[in-house]
Amino acid sequence: MFVLITYDVNITSHNGAKRLRNVAKACLNHGKRVQNSVFECVLTESQYIMLKSQLENIIDSSQDSIRFYLLGSNWKRKVETIGKNMGIDVTGELII
Repeated sequence: MFVLITYDVNITSHNGAKRLRNVAKACLNHGKRVQNSVFECVLTESQYIMLKSQLENIIDSSQDSIRFYLLGSNWKRKVETIGKNMGIDVTGELII
């Protein structure tokens, strides 16, 4: 499934900058950054559950927030871009 993850971490609070870095690292392990605090990820259901749990353990839920937009498998019709496209082309070739 295609998941858009957005987050807002309070960096003025204790350990805020560290939480911000850790959230970004976790998201980078599963997707591509398309804006400063926005990631596009193609995940299986189990990967989504694991990532969500990992992120819940990183943030301070009284100060930070994370939003998950589940766009499903028919996501290309739901995403429009103006300007430089930084998104994932999951239909393209993968070079490892």
